[in-house]
Amino acid sequence: MNDLLQKLEAIHYRFMEVGKLITDPDIIADMKRYVRLNKEYKELEDLDIIYKDYKYLLDNLTSSKELLAAEKDPEMREMAKMEIDELENARPELEEKIKFMLIPKDPEDEKCAIMELRAGTGGDEACIFVEDCFRMYTMFFKEMGWSYEVVNSNEGGTKGFKEITMNIDAPAAYGVLKFESGVHRVQRVPETESQGRVHTSAITVAVLPEAEEVDLDLNMSDVRRDTYRASGAGGQHVNKTESAIRLTHIPTGVVAECQDGRSQHKNLEKAISMLRSRLYQIELEKLQSARSEHRKSLVSTGDRSAKIRTYNYPQGRITDHRINKTMYNLSAFMNGDIQEMIDALKMAENAEKLKGEEV
Repeated sequence: MNDLLQKLEAIHYRFMEVGKLITDPDIIADMKRYVRLNKEYKELEDLDIIYKDYKYLLDNLTSSKELLAAEKDPEMREMAKMEIDELENARPELEEKIKFMLIPKDPEDEKCAIMELRAGTGGDEACIFVEDCFRMYTMFFKEMGWSYEVVNSNEGGTKGFKEITMNIDAPAAYGVLKFESGVHRVQRVPETESQGRVHTSAITVAVLPEAEEVDLDLNMSDVRRDTYRASGAGGQHVNKTESAIRLTHIPTGVVAECQDGRSQHKNLEKAISMLRSRLYQIELEKLQSARSEHRKSLVSTGDRSAKIRTYNYPQGRITDHRINKTMYNLSAFMNGDIQEMIDALKMAENAEKLKGEEV
């Protein structure tokens, strides 16, 4: 039996096993285990379908070869040869598809996401670029049919934002956006520059998988809660009442803030969700750094201080430094047309994983 069929066979038996487990009353009563097994069942379903297709192809190939060896009738032999050629031609494409499907998936990829954009070097110009990138991403979300919500923002000195945080409420948003984490550098002539000189500014983007209660138990006795008045835009109601929430996780010092909602209760809910996601991300990063001992990823999502992309306005180009991909459609890109770059990063990650599996 070939390696691919062996792997698929093991997956098929696991799929059958999980199918039985999720109907077991004891497991249904254990919500955490039930949710985890249900998710595994859905992930294995497509692999089980392709296992049946592949087994059908191999079985037909074997029987056609046996027929060719045993048959004396020229017409039957010709039919068997045609069948063999057809199956042999279909086999490589199907095997390539299986190899990609067998690449270990990041379980976080299916989650909703939290995205934070912060101004870095470059003063007001960096704040303006935060706003430009915020617009770029939200136009992309609209294209994808995703809903998002700003949960925290801090306006810049003259224009733009020092920072802005949003929840992207769409399954698998994290898997699509995770490669956006890192330093985004912009080269252009600022609005405030009278000499027409090109300046370089930078912002940092962080994308976190939204953690659910089943992912991380957050003990609220470890959390300090402060309320304060929201700053910036939002109308009189937002600024007059202490509706903004700041949560501090005492053991780690991790902070989460939410001030963009009118209701203190809603802001608290969002801040808890954000705090849980930040603590979950810390645990994930520990796990990823342990894994990277074995395989260093070119398109790693771990190092937020790494310069990942340059937006050069005078030349109308965007360059992603991790995969050396340059595109000359800056205007469309800043209007949310970023899918091509995301696809290229995903392909690079899959190719790497495939190499790692072969090694």
